[in-house]
Amino acid sequence: MLQLEDLARLIADHSEPAATEVKNFAVGDSFFDWTESPVVMGVVNLSPGSWYRESVCLSPEAAIERGFVLYAQGAQIIDVGAESTLADTERVGIEKQKEQLLPVVGELAKAGIPVSVETYHPEVTSACLEAGAALLNLTGTQQGAEVYEMVAEHDAAVIICFVQGGNAREVGDYKLEDDPIPMLEAYFAREIEAANAAGVEKIFIDPGLGFYYGNLQDSSLRVRHQMKTFVNSFRLRSLGYPICHALPHAFEFFKDEVRSAEGFFAVLAALGKTNLFRTHEVGKVKAVLDTMSFF
Repeated sequence: MLQLEDLARLIADHSEPAATEVKNFAVGDSFFDWTESPVVMGVVNLSPGSWYRESVCLSPEAAIERGFVLYAQGAQIIDVGAESTLADTERVGIEKQKEQLLPVVGELAKAGIPVSVETYHPEVTSACLEAGAALLNLTGTQQGAEVYEMVAEHDAAVIICFVQGGNAREVGDYKLEDDPIPMLEAYFAREIEAANAAGVEKIFIDPGLGFYYGNLQDSSLRVRHQMKTFVNSFRLRSLGYPICHALPHAFEFFKDEVRSAEGFFAVLAALGKTNLFRTHEVGKVKAVLDTMSFF
């Protein structure tokens, strides 16, 4: 059971990163003070294979509508994707992804909404940035230099996800450590250096807790790792950039109440000083974060 004493020990042992300020910057035309208040990023999935049914839109028109609804509910950034990260769902080709994503990106961006695109394909990245995407949610490790150059050319931002594999669809076993932070810190330091070398300055770091690793199928093991990473995430502030988390679901524990899971994990992420909360449940998560702000 997580106790106040556990959090007190964490802060006592790592007081320096806890007090470190992270870089503030704009996403599109919207400037964010990442140390002032948390930011919610709402999810729109154009892939029928995405298991979170409430986020799935089967046409660009439906995705555009959902994007506007999430924005009205309080999402300050909208993240769109055309391929599920589930291991056993159908792959979506590059041209199909562009066909699905470009109308959505263009329409939301035209309305002044900061749009993020989740992909690991350089071709999809380039087309979406040209269409007005302000943020790349990078879920792969290959062709990084090429992708970072595209992001810099468009003065966009990037979410660098921790991925043990070529991309979110090609992962095997997760290298579990008692303390996950040193491994994450080393990975992000290398990627930040590469992104900076390409001219990218607007960076989020995301520990990638929602990917489907083969040895994290045991729900107790997975949730324990997720919880530990959430509350320790503030230690990554030593890298100087804001932290993004995709909130997980813990279906095996929440069962019929699975749509409440992201609100629960938002509490742990907030305690770990997360800056950007990626969620399918914008209304619930925003209510949790707004309520926590009164303390």
